[in-house]
Amino acid sequence: MGSKNKLKRFKENETFSNVLQPTRDTLEKNEFKHKGRWATFFQNDHPIVLELGCGKGEYTVYLAQKYPHYNFIGIDIKGARFWRGAKTALENQLANVAFVRTQIELVDRLFASQEVDEIWITFPDPQIKFKRTKHRLLNPTFLDTYNRILKKEGVIHLKTDSEFLHGYTLGLLQQTPSVILYAHHDIYRNPHAPEEAVSVQTFYEKQFLEQGKAITYLKFQWRPHGTSS
Repeated sequence: MGSKNKLKRFKENETFSNVLQPTRDTLEKNEFKHKGRWATFFQNDHPIVLELGCGKGEYTVYLAQKYPHYNFIGIDIKGARFWRGAKTALENQLANVAFVRTQIELVDRLFASQEVDEIWITFPDPQIKFKRTKHRLLNPTFLDTYNRILKKEGVIHLKTDSEFLHGYTLGLLQQTPSVILYAHHDIYRNPHAPEEAVSVQTFYEKQFLEQGKAITYLKFQWRPHGTSS
């Protein structure tokens, strides 16, 4: 994408009512005005579902259309990407959609304890090298962060083409009191795959499928050591 096109999208994002772009300083000072008050933003108390690293926001928009009595929030640092999802949501008058431009590591500064019902993580960078483990969106530190904002029975969905990330996450879950609700290493070859896992495909997912890659899927409740299921 050319720099002029990016700048145009950044400018347009500033005019979108469904896009929020808090500064890092605001979040680090815990001054984000919607934290604990998302019901006021959406003007309802419907369950909240997040898409972390949402890219173009395909899942956010699709699920918002399918489940109008849920609120969906896509989070990504790359505003030029989720511009497409935000624009589509506005064009389709989807009042249950929002996008936030920030780093995933600050997600617990956006939401109060137990304010979120579900989290989707779709095709994140697997960060395979050991020295990149701390950047892996499914490492224990990130999972503990998600747990702080999830309701007690809140679930996390992981959809990826990375066998490494699927196996890594499955290993973490099996070593803790976590609850694995669904796991499959190739969901498009499973006739019983959950509809929400196969009925929409992201931009990158389509590319992976064209390359013949298997798409894996996990649905789970994270329970770190020292907790009971």
